[in-house]
Amino acid sequence: MDYAEIVLQKIEAAGEVRSEHIEELIKGHRPDRDRMIGLHERYKASVAGVPVLTRKFEDANKINNKLNNDFFSDIVDTKVGYFAGVPISYQVEDEAVMEEMRLFHKRNNLPDVDSETTKMAAICGQSSRLLYIDTEGEERVCNLPPWEVIYLHTSGIEEPIYAMRYYETERMRITGEWEAVLRVEWYDDTNVTYYVQRGQGELFVLDEQEETNPKEHLFDYTPIIGFSNNEELQGDCEKVLSLIDGYDRAISDVNSEVEQFRLAYLATFGITIDDETLERAKRTGAFSFPDNDCDMKFVTKMLEDKIIEHHLDRLEDNIMRFAKSVNMTDEHFSGTTSGISLRYKMLGLENKCITAERKMSTAILRMFKVLATAWKKRNVNLDWMEMEMQFTRNFPLNLLDEAESTTKLKGMVSEATRLSMLSFVEDVEAEMERMEEESAIDLDRFMPEEPEEEPEEPEGEEE
Repeated sequence: MDYAEIVLQKIEAAGEVRSEHIEELIKGHRPDRDRMIGLHERYKASVAGVPVLTRKFEDANKINNKLNNDFFSDIVDTKVGYFAGVPISYQVEDEAVMEEMRLFHKRNNLPDVDSETTKMAAICGQSSRLLYIDTEGEERVCNLPPWEVIYLHTSGIEEPIYAMRYYETERMRITGEWEAVLRVEWYDDTNVTYYVQRGQGELFVLDEQEETNPKEHLFDYTPIIGFSNNEELQGDCEKVLSLIDGYDRAISDVNSEVEQFRLAYLATFGITIDDETLERAKRTGAFSFPDNDCDMKFVTKMLEDKIIEHHLDRLEDNIMRFAKSVNMTDEHFSGTTSGISLRYKMLGLENKCITAERKMSTAILRMFKVLATAWKKRNVNLDWMEMEMQFTRNFPLNLLDEAESTTKLKGMVSEATRLSMLSFVEDVEAEMERMEEESAIDLDRFMPEEPEEEPEEPEGEEE
């Protein structure tokens, strides 16, 4: 039993949320919070996020180049582009509800929200969304930093019983002075309650600056929804961080060695050169020897470049293999490669995306379940169980292969199934309607009229 389950039991036993419950949640969540913030800093390639950028040697005079090879963001961005590059399609049968869904889609720029949700889940292992009603009474949705949210649940972060968001902020007091506070937003099925802590170790108290506290959020369920990347809530790169660090160190050390070659060492035999002579030689470019037994030469080091290249290639292959990603600059992704070969190359990425799709579908259905409770108050009845979603991979199209495959299936499967196999057909029903309209056109109306034949005169008649 983790810390959240323990606190949930304490809250249910007490019948209310207390300051000590909030403190216990924040304390238990700290390791996850630090982990997710660290992963996000790594995605941004910040100095604090990439270990090689803060590496130090005991010998301060030794060249210490620090090169970051950003496999981390490449793995994440590749998944986001492949999985969420084509917007998710949402469909319901009821036209009135569908129109409301289109408005919600445009108002919130849902493709961008979905893309950012996918990105944060790939980085941190989870992502968070908040449904709220804006000042104009419209339903809105936004992403929250996942390290700011704690879920209290019994079946998964997609269906929290309570959700708590906490973050540090500065605000102005009534006296006009600025103060740093730790702010907490506590969500349940009905209300959102605001708490603040004004100093380390102080109690969390109701925020008196809120006019209404607690305040109804106008939904019938907790309006914060968690999106899982997988069951373990693990980011896409967490299993290969040590491999990426090894690659960074190897590249940095090789670069330092190459630069070290410019600082050539001079070895002398049979003579000791003082600093004054050395400085004069730098200006004149020449040395003079007192006798023939003296000699000097530059000392160079040999780099085993083949061993280094093999080591780096193996590291890169293992990074992509264990992260289930692909290198888009690989020769396998040239224009002459067949669609089947590409799909085999991307099988690991596809398998990873299948898991993410199932987790995201569960969370999206939960989001629309919560949203439906607000729509119902406006007599818009969404049956969220009947809603359909279509995920389309952003995969290089091979239209010729698709056309040949679907042509061979004609008469063997329904037209709806055949059309659904074409990647460029987004709405099967709309496409079938257009096909019926085209087949119903009376082509005779567009044919030129034939000229009327003049009646022939009867034979034998004379004027």
